[in-house]
Amino acid sequence: MADTKNPSAAGSFAALRQPVFAVLWAATVLGNTGSFMRDVASSWLVTDLSASPTAVALIQTAATLPIFLLAIPAGVLSDILDRRRFLIFVQLVLASVSGTLLLLSHTGALTVEYLIALTFIGGIGAALMGPTWQSIVPELVPRADLKGAVALNSLGINIARAIGPAAGGLILASFGAAAAYGLDVLSYVFVIGALLWWKRPKAVDSGLSENFVGAFRAGLRYTWASQELHRVLLRAAVFFLFASAVWALLPLVARQMLGGTAGFYGVMLGAVGAGAIAGALVMPHLRRWLDADGLVLLASVVSAAVMGALVFAPPQWLAVVLMLLLGMGWITALTTFNSVAQAILPNWVRGRGLAVYLTVFNGALAAGSLGWGLLARAIGLPWALAASAAGLVIVALLFHRARLPSGEADLQPSNHWPEPLLGEPVAHDRGPVMIQITYQVRAENRPAFLAAIRRLSQERLRDGAYAWGVMEHSAESEQIMEWFLVASWAEHLRQHQRVSKADADLQGEVLQWHSGPDRPQVQHFLALAR
Repeated sequence: MADTKNPSAAGSFAALRQPVFAVLWAATVLGNTGSFMRDVASSWLVTDLSASPTAVALIQTAATLPIFLLAIPAGVLSDILDRRRFLIFVQLVLASVSGTLLLLSHTGALTVEYLIALTFIGGIGAALMGPTWQSIVPELVPRADLKGAVALNSLGINIARAIGPAAGGLILASFGAAAAYGLDVLSYVFVIGALLWWKRPKAVDSGLSENFVGAFRAGLRYTWASQELHRVLLRAAVFFLFASAVWALLPLVARQMLGGTAGFYGVMLGAVGAGAIAGALVMPHLRRWLDADGLVLLASVVSAAVMGALVFAPPQWLAVVLMLLLGMGWITALTTFNSVAQAILPNWVRGRGLAVYLTVFNGALAAGSLGWGLLARAIGLPWALAASAAGLVIVALLFHRARLPSGEADLQPSNHWPEPLLGEPVAHDRGPVMIQITYQVRAENRPAFLAAIRRLSQERLRDGAYAWGVMEHSAESEQIMEWFLVASWAEHLRQHQRVSKADADLQGEVLQWHSGPDRPQVQHFLALAR
């Protein structure tokens, strides 16, 4: 069903009433504006340094490939480190990259190799920052304002996308690349200042903090077991793989097919940002009629239509109009995928789950950018654009049946699972641990019980178990034992804390088929030292 909710404008902007969120949001808009100015300068400079479509596409690949490679480790770090200090460190790295570009371009020493290498380092910074920045949002606003805050972050990026490229193109044409890079360095000063001003409360140490390796495994285990996340990742991958063509080839389209200058290229990118802002404002009305799947299909058709129209090298004014439509389609897809991913991820694994999503997103962009660049060199720009447009429509229709999750489950911790009873304290690093839960299930209820407990197995595997099974007693067929293995005692205690209210409801469905006079018997077994 389509989402029939229509939040008011006041509700949509309610998160800005929180002073810390408002300051960081404004600083982020400035920082992203500077980043878009830097990207415009780099994308245009590479066309001066090389006319090869592959070299142009490599800039996009260099920017997105690090996010594909490092987003998951970055997500782990965002969940186990002080996020404020980590973000300040990343901003300093990015400022250093832009400062180096400033010096090289000012002295005329910038080459394609330097440009690609520095873009790659900048991509590393973006990879480290992305999951962390998204993960701090729940810390800045009340839960009631969380969806509005996520939407405002998307709106802020597109405000920067509307201003940054246009301003970057004008500055590039008027003052040169060094000026654009210099303004980007200045933008980081505001972001770092805002982060220093934010007094983040210290996290309460529960004694169950995760190390990097354990947190990394937990994030991968959750991703492997979450079927809902699988559907989001699949749908996002196929969309961005084909839609990446327009971003990889747009500098060449502007220059070679449309005869534009650096200023015109900036105006085109600015139009994309303006279209995205318009799309963000229109989306609440679209949600009255379309669900998430319908929005993605609409975004695919609009994006494909824009790429198809660019094949015919339209007049520059019409190309700008097409960019407005592209921005609307792009923000519709991006916000839909991001919102669904946010809605299905519990807080304990949010950074890691979003990192996996960003890995797929940027991996598809990187692979698509390189692939479409190579194809354009082989068959020409118009044919490459036509192929990507046709492919995007085909995959949108084929994968439309892989429905996106609704994201309506209550993922707040239930805290209903009693702490294990201990005869004596257990070392946190001891393991593995086997948990056995024994149920009494009447024969006529067995099919329903097994169906419910298999659904419950997904929760066990997401929240900490690395193996799960169910067995019946050889002599008493109504006695059924569920078992699962957890790596350590500390991980099992974390498993208790991770159970959400939706998971508690699922456990309740299993318990309704238990016919014993008491609750099911729970036993814990610890591996003996070898």
